[in-house]
Amino acid sequence: MIAEEKLKILTDGAKYDVSCSSSGSRRKNANGMGSGYAPGCCHSFTPDGRCVSLLKILLSNDCLYSCRYCVNRKEADVPRATATPDEICALTLDFYKRNYIEGLFLSSAVHVSPNHTMEQLYLTVKKLRTEYGFHGYVHVKGIPRADEELVRMTAQYADRMSYNIELPTEKSLKLLAPQKSKESLLLPMQKLSRETALFKAEKRKGYFLPAGQTTQLIVGASPEPDGQILRLTQSLYRATGLKRVYYSAYVPVVHDPLLPETAGGELREHRLYQADWLLRFYGFDAEEIAPEGENLSLEFDPKCAWALRNPQLFPIEINRAPLEALLRVPGIGARSAYKIMQARRYAKLDFDHLAKMRVVLKRARHFITCGGKYFGARPAAVRALLAGGEANKNAEQLSLFGSDALSALTGEL
Repeated sequence: MIAEEKLKILTDGAKYDVSCSSSGSRRKNANGMGSGYAPGCCHSFTPDGRCVSLLKILLSNDCLYSCRYCVNRKEADVPRATATPDEICALTLDFYKRNYIEGLFLSSAVHVSPNHTMEQLYLTVKKLRTEYGFHGYVHVKGIPRADEELVRMTAQYADRMSYNIELPTEKSLKLLAPQKSKESLLLPMQKLSRETALFKAEKRKGYFLPAGQTTQLIVGASPEPDGQILRLTQSLYRATGLKRVYYSAYVPVVHDPLLPETAGGELREHRLYQADWLLRFYGFDAEEIAPEGENLSLEFDPKCAWALRNPQLFPIEINRAPLEALLRVPGIGARSAYKIMQARRYAKLDFDHLAKMRVVLKRARHFITCGGKYFGARPAAVRALLAGGEANKNAEQLSLFGSDALSALTGEL
């Protein structure tokens, strides 16, 4: 069994990686231990409302790289530890049997060499599946510059893999993470994407990344504005088919003259997540959400800010507007928009109907009419009303158990 001090070092070193929310896997139990069917991970919610967790650990924090923002960088004066594949496997099974976890998130610093580290990760997940009979959710972090065959073999045993881009531009990578490049991160992501598509098309037996890929961007460590970050996000979704891009507000865990002295800001991170939701589920383009050289508004959520910039498009008639227009109304989420499209086939909708559909009328009423009736404020007063009321309530981080939790889960933006 892994020593307690080693466990503390390796789990503490993994806490800054946020790219491990829910699995999305549908792989069933194959007469072994655990199940990868429809679980979430790392204190996330599954579709049926369960909150589940996973063991989040590094294989090693003894790194060869000198990423200036990283607490485990080569020059950092921190305790070092490296676990063996068998130690990770035994710990995972022990925690699972005690009902502590439902899966594993396994990452690592670049120890000895990229290939050596990737090989150890591969051996760990292979042993976990074939020797220990574990069929729960497994997310593995890919190692930049590792041999592509090692990466491919690892993907055959993992539910999800991720390569963290961390910084939005090649210039920032060269300055703050000189051993990394956009090519070393994007190329394996693209190859895994093609391999996954081929696996599905040929209907091969077994599984190959059934939960897809994710990545992470650090917000505030480099000077790139939100508009540039969102354009990168959009291109990643379109080019590699990523399941999620995660955003992590920069935390000054190490002192460096090239890094900001203050944190990147949780509110800015929150706005990026809201904008990301618009890209994935609401039909927005990055160009509409924020100009390339600007940051997102901290005063208004991205959809509300877009609506205020385009007053000529509103109000829209709720009984006639197409789905694409409904999705762009502040206060009408994706589920509500589809409910409206379905319900108005049978009856003419009014504001009472919208309230029952959980449309946020405090915001939506300024941008819609129902049967020709308008209950919003005059256009000149809308900005002030939204700034002083409902919009500011959404400026805080969402609580999983607070009043905003349902809105977050249903995407009511």
